[in-house]
Amino acid sequence: MKKIATILLAFATIAVCAQEKPKSVKVKKPKTVKTASGLEYTITEKGNGKKPLAGDKVIVHYTGKLTNDTVFDSSLKRGQPFEFKLGAGNVIKGWDEAFLLLSVGDKATIKFGPELGYGANATGKIPANSILIFDVELLDIKEGVRPYDVKGKDTVKLPSGVQYIIVKENKTGEKAVAGTMAEFNYAGYFRDGKTFDNSFDRNQPLNIKVGKQQLMPGWDEGVSMLRAGEKARLIIPAALALGEKGYPPLIPPNTDLIMDIEMINVKVIVPPALYDIKGLEMKTTASGLNYYEVKKAGSAVKAASGKTVKVHYSGYLADGKMFDSSVERGEPIEFPLGQGAVIPGWDEGIALMSIGDKFRLVIPYILAYGEQGRAPMIPAKADLTFDVELVEVSEGAQQHGPGDGHNH
Repeated sequence: MKKIATILLAFATIAVCAQEKPKSVKVKKPKTVKTASGLEYTITEKGNGKKPLAGDKVIVHYTGKLTNDTVFDSSLKRGQPFEFKLGAGNVIKGWDEAFLLLSVGDKATIKFGPELGYGANATGKIPANSILIFDVELLDIKEGVRPYDVKGKDTVKLPSGVQYIIVKENKTGEKAVAGTMAEFNYAGYFRDGKTFDNSFDRNQPLNIKVGKQQLMPGWDEGVSMLRAGEKARLIIPAALALGEKGYPPLIPPNTDLIMDIEMINVKVIVPPALYDIKGLEMKTTASGLNYYEVKKAGSAVKAASGKTVKVHYSGYLADGKMFDSSVERGEPIEFPLGQGAVIPGWDEGIALMSIGDKFRLVIPYILAYGEQGRAPMIPAKADLTFDVELVEVSEGAQQHGPGDGHNH
C-alpha cells in the first residue's frame, strides 16, 4: 500500500530509450481552459496518441517557471524525460490532474496556484505560495492496471451496504468462506477513478485468512463472496472501509473505496494442533516469561542475538482463540533476533532455543503488545501464548514479526 511525494522527485530523473517522436500539429488559435480546481491549461500542439488513465505511467518533458519567467527546473536541459505514475500522488496535484487531460504528442502550458503545487512551503528554488507554470510534452504512455469494465454486469448489494459485481465467473472454484486462505491480487480506486494502491504492479498477491479481521470489514465481506478463478469489483462504503479516520494522506476520511479483485487461489485450511504440554514443567525467566520445552531436538546450532532466525508459530489469546499462524499460511517468518523486530517475549524466548526445538511461550502483556494491544486482533493488556518451532538460524536480516503483514 507506498507514499505521497512532490514533483521534486523529478530531479532524480529516469532515462528512457529514444523513441519515435509522436506526430503533432500546431494549434492555430490555442484556447486556455480553466478547470474546477483552478488549473489552467493551453494545448499548443495537438498529438494523435492515446489519453492516459490513472494508474498509467507517463513519460514527459517539462520546463518549470515562476510567473517572473525564472526557470527552476527543466528535463529538456538535461536531455532526460521524466517518468511517473499518474494518480498515485507521486507528483504535485496540478501535475496529476493536468496529464489526465492530455494525449500522447500534445504540448501544453499548464498553470496553477499553490493549492495544486507546494502550498505555503518553500521548495528548493520555488518560494512559498508560488504560482507555477510548466511547458510540458506528453511523450508516451506505459499502460498500467486498468479498472474492470463492469458495463452490463449485475450489481449485488449485501445487507451491510457492500456491493459486488462479478466480472469473470467460475462456478466450480473453491469459495473464499470464513476460515479459508485466500490469495488474490487487487487494485484500489476512489469513486473518481483515481487509484491509491494495487498489488498487480508489485506482483505481490495478498494471502489472508478470510473472516479473521485481516482486512477492512467491507473488503473481508466482499472477498468472502468470491471463488477461486473469479474477478470482481467490490464497492465498499466508508463506514466499512477506513471510516472517519481514513488513512491520511493516502485515503481521506469518510471515503468510499472500490476494489477490483482477481481471486487466484482459495485453500481450505486445517487449524494447527495445540502443543501437548501435559507433564511438562513450566519454566519462568526473571522478566516473567513462562515457557515449556515441548521438544528438544538436540541441535548444536542455537539462536543468538544478532542472528537471523526462521520460525513457525501459532498465536493464541487467553481464551484459546487463535489470532495468527504461520503454520496455516505454510510460510515461516524470518527476522533478526534481539533487534526489537518482534515483541520482547519473542526476542527472549526464541533465544533459549536451538534449531528443531519446539517451545510454548506464555508471554505476559508487558512483554507482548502492552497496555494498548494491537487492534483489531490483540486486545489491551492481552497475555499471549505462542507455540513456536525454530526452523533455521543464519546471519542475514529480514524484519518481520508475528502477525506483521497480515493485518491489512
